[in-house]
Amino acid sequence: MPALTSLKDLYIEQLKDLYSAETQLVAALPKMAAAATDPQLKQGFERHLDQTKVQAQRLETLFKDLGEEPGGHTCKAMQGLVAEGDEMIKEDAVPAVKDAGLIAAAQRVEHYEIAGYGTVVRYAEVLGLSEHVTQLRTSEQEEKDTDLALTSASTAINQAAANA
Repeated sequence: MPALTSLKDLYIEQLKDLYSAETQLVAALPKMAAAATDPQLKQGFERHLDQTKVQAQRLETLFKDLGEEPGGHTCKAMQGLVAEGDEMIKEDAVPAVKDAGLIAAAQRVEHYEIAGYGTVVRYAEVLGLSEHVTQLRTSEQEEKDTDLALTSASTAINQAAANA
């Protein structure tokens, strides 16, 4: 990896991190949807898969605008978060308890992405990349909306887990 000598270099590195995270999620979300037993949670994971694919495409557009390639970086944090989700998928658990655990794993992912998008929005602002700001804010808001949807789904699922 080349030296980071400017905010633009750091911005590109952080975009690559987000791109790696999104592409890892494209592979992980179908497994989470398959493991979920609550129909609303399953549908939420499937909707977020479609959204994640669009977010990755948005990032590809930003890389093209910068004359850069999106690959060449692996988001190690997302690898760990996905591994935690995989552990929950493999747990021998009562269905509602497993669903509650899947929500916990998914919210950790969302919080990581919210932080990542929030950071690159600020970099894009400083760099004067107004179209990037718009695109990145859209993805950031989608991640926040997904987190809220998971919180909403957790109300009934956590109660079912408590009664299991």
